[in-house]
Amino acid sequence: MDKGATLIPNTLKLMAIGAGAAVLVGCASSPIPVSANFPLTVEPKVRSAGHWNLLSNDVVKQTLESLGKLGQTGSLYVALPTNPSVFDKAFQQFLITDLVKSGRVVLQAPGQALEVSYQTQVVRHNSPRPYFLPGRFTMITAGLFAAYGVSTNPIGDKIAASLATAVGADYIASESSGGPTHTELILTTTIASGGRYLVRKTDVYYVEEADTTLLQYQVPKAPHVVKVVGP
Repeated sequence: MDKGATLIPNTLKLMAIGAGAAVLVGCASSPIPVSANFPLTVEPKVRSAGHWNLLSNDVVKQTLESLGKLGQTGSLYVALPTNPSVFDKAFQQFLITDLVKSGRVVLQAPGQALEVSYQTQVVRHNSPRPYFLPGRFTMITAGLFAAYGVSTNPIGDKIAASLATAVGADYIASESSGGPTHTELILTTTIASGGRYLVRKTDVYYVEEADTTLLQYQVPKAPHVVKVVGP
């Protein structure tokens, strides 16, 4: 083979490598921050009153654990937000029931008790809510290994199979929940005393678009005034 013919491909390779290095160097700086995804997280979707009950179970469990660490064993009072929504009214009852079941003393009126209050905020996103399938391109599971050429040996086949199972499970779970929505519920529960926060817990949940009205505060209706006109 002609040495000149061999030299040309080698030269092209060197040029390609040099160009790639230049690109990498160029990427080392940017006029503005580049975007990046957060690590994979799971956000539950609230779709029924039964789910509201589960939210209450979780809030009460963690709240009592926090109060126990603070040595707070006194009575409690669960306050209802101003202009409560349908969710607020139900959630208050769930909280009272769960607290009573746990053995805590819950008062029917505010007094010397620690006050348990909660606040909801509905957030609406206008950006697209894409379905995300973990591992579609690089399959990584809890074992922290990636499927790069692992199918070339029997052990690799087993790893690939477990990865495929994990990805399939993630996809099915997302599909069965209806996928992400544009609307989210931010739920904050607080226990305060003497103007000081003792316990505070904030969680975020997906909410179906059609259920948003259940979470909106009820605007108080203006009193109906009947004007009486004399003869």
